[in-house]
Amino acid sequence: MTVEGTHGNSSRSGDAARPLDVGMLLFEGHTTLDFVGPHLAFSSAGMRVHLVSDSLAPVASDIGLAVLPTVTLEDCPADLDILFVPGGHVHEVLLDQDKIDFLVDRGRTASYITSVCTGSLVLAAAGLLDGYRAATHWATRAQLARFGVEVSYERVCVDRNRATGGGVTAGIDFALTLIARVLGEDAAKLSQLAMEYTPQPPFDAGSPESAGAEVVARFAQFADAAFGGSIEEGLGRAVSEAVERRAALTS
Repeated sequence: MTVEGTHGNSSRSGDAARPLDVGMLLFEGHTTLDFVGPHLAFSSAGMRVHLVSDSLAPVASDIGLAVLPTVTLEDCPADLDILFVPGGHVHEVLLDQDKIDFLVDRGRTASYITSVCTGSLVLAAAGLLDGYRAATHWATRAQLARFGVEVSYERVCVDRNRATGGGVTAGIDFALTLIARVLGEDAAKLSQLAMEYTPQPPFDAGSPESAGAEVVARFAQFADAAFGGSIEEGLGRAVSEAVERRAALTS
């Protein structure tokens, strides 16, 4: 369920009547839930969401869901209120110069620069987290730290105009937090009610601390299959190259 309408307290002065523009970067292998939760929350709050990719061709998620972009990198609005990157299999997008350049360009003018899950690694590869704290999926915190980012263990981390969520399901919490920040608590509460967001997980296993060693070990096996090797080996190689590229640009 969505709630129609626009909001007068836009983060861009002089254009108070228009809805806020959100640009969500899509890439092959993204985790759909990373952006679908925030998309619904933002839309429920009256924001205008743009799904951005190289072309308008369907973009496959990490489980094979096909998502239709609404705008290309080139045609995405130049002045976004919120720039957002989901996570997923980020190995390739970390090294995709066109998408990195897009983030750098839109990041210069975006009011808020944001991510969920491993999307923060992509922001870091673009240099958009330099000097900021940020969250990521618990299993990739060490990889985020390799970019020189101060890693937060919070479910939602807000550092000035950077807002980042932890793994996957943190997306809704992230979105509601950001809505409250830019549109006020009443708007966030209305969005939460529209989604009937009142989580009651059947198990306390959403973190390595609560899940226990046996479940964490099984997750490692799952991750090995998903990433084509351990996170340190598969994702780590892409991070190493992205870090080297960043170092070359700043040297």
